[in-house]
Amino acid sequence: MELSKTIKRLRTEKGWSQETLAEKAYVSRQTISNWENEKNYPDVHSLLILSDLFGVSLDELIKGDVETMKNTIHNKDASALKHAQWCGVIGLILLMAVVTPIYEHFGTVGMVIGSLLAGALAVFTFMSFHKMEAIKSEHDIQTQREILAFMNGETLDDIEKAKEQEIRKSNRRGMIAALVICGISIIVTIIHLIAILV
Repeated sequence: MELSKTIKRLRTEKGWSQETLAEKAYVSRQTISNWENEKNYPDVHSLLILSDLFGVSLDELIKGDVETMKNTIHNKDASALKHAQWCGVIGLILLMAVVTPIYEHFGTVGMVIGSLLAGALAVFTFMSFHKMEAIKSEHDIQTQREILAFMNGETLDDIEKAKEQEIRKSNRRGMIAALVICGISIIVTIIHLIAILV
């Protein structure tokens, strides 16, 4: 973290030892050492005291760390988005490749097991796509181009963003059509299963 280096640099510029800074900041020398060695992070009250002691704004004191934290959050979210995408795709593939053979080749027992497995895989797939949508919504990304830029740590300029907004509208219509088709297929499957079991 940048703050540890900043505290050490500002303390050295003032000509203070760790003990001197500790007295002025109302903490122990070990606490100052821990801050400078990145073992822990000052609380908000201590940050305000340090800012006042060093004569710098809070923004200047923690600026590098804020950027680092933003990048860390972005990287974690990009990784989570990739993970959710793969889980959703795997769930769909298993739904098609595993459930159908069980359903067709193992009679009534296969139908029951296949239906239960299909339900479990459907929930898994839905939760994966739901997680994906939550991350996309949080970062205001929807189109494939925006998603790829996000995963690569890039941003789109205003003109490209406006074009992507138009694509979003088209994607929404396609999503509604896909949901209607999925709903109809679920209803048909349930009716078919009930007809077989009755």
